[in-house]
Amino acid sequence: MEPLKKTAIPRPPHPSQRREPLPWQRPKPVEEEPDAQQRIQAILESPTYREADEDVEFLQSGDARGVRLQLDYLKPHLLLNRHNVQRTIVVFGGTRIQEPEAAKRKVEALRMAQAADPHNRELTHRLTIAERLLAKSEYYDVARAFGRLVARCNKMAEAQRLVVMTGGGPGIMEAANRGAHEAGAETVGLNIHLAHEQYPNPYITPELCFRFHYFAIRKLHFLLRAKALVAFPGGYGTLDELFETLALVQTRTIRPVPVVLVGERFWQQVFNADFLVEEGVIDPEDRELFWFAETAEEIWEGILEWYDRSGEPLFSPVAAQVPGHAESDT
Repeated sequence: MEPLKKTAIPRPPHPSQRREPLPWQRPKPVEEEPDAQQRIQAILESPTYREADEDVEFLQSGDARGVRLQLDYLKPHLLLNRHNVQRTIVVFGGTRIQEPEAAKRKVEALRMAQAADPHNRELTHRLTIAERLLAKSEYYDVARAFGRLVARCNKMAEAQRLVVMTGGGPGIMEAANRGAHEAGAETVGLNIHLAHEQYPNPYITPELCFRFHYFAIRKLHFLLRAKALVAFPGGYGTLDELFETLALVQTRTIRPVPVVLVGERFWQQVFNADFLVEEGVIDPEDRELFWFAETAEEIWEGILEWYDRSGEPLFSPVAAQVPGHAESDT
């Protein structure tokens, strides 16, 4: 039997081009169908022919809401993991609480306007509110100092680092992001799509600033990596995040985390937990889900003590030491 002839090894094909086009690479010739080109163009321009991930109208439809929810969750999740953001300190507070100098300028401008028109009740009311916000501007400095405090502790425990996370807006959230930024740390902002234009504060790490479409997914990301929630005086948004966290911890839907309310005088007027206990609508142990603090050091020391008492320290013993007082804001 004659040996088989050795088969020649063919030349590898081009990765994307063919020497001879396949039949569907050419449109139907007009010689065969005069209206072929017009009909094919109508098909190519039809919304149904767009690939789903390129069809914005489809993606924004009510039927695609489930897909949008998944994407709203997935993009920040992947990018936070890529930047090794695994443990966060979430800070919330009023967007109207400005840094002291800005608050002073607003009060001075209103005082001048009110002096020129002393019988204007609207001006008098606006001045009263501005003066109250000026009094609360001290919390801007506290949040800023707290952001620096968290960031400096990370230098002592890089493997267990904590990242300041806020809602990305102005006021108290700006202050916390600013303090961490000034200490050279990455800082996260979770912004939200609203009906009116808004801007993130400038102290968020650009690669860690996200804009969500759904409040529910944003809330999920706030708590997914949270090691503590620190709530400063604020309005509906702050109350929303605070009470939702307390309800989730109360029901043990999430693992308990320390919840710190900064500014006892403010919070005691916002809601009376002792009254809720006395009325029987919450249990005495539910009153113990949070505590009050006034300074950045008190907030930080309280969080560390909470974790020590839980049996799972936040850092190793060396890293848990509280660094010195924050340097000047200027």
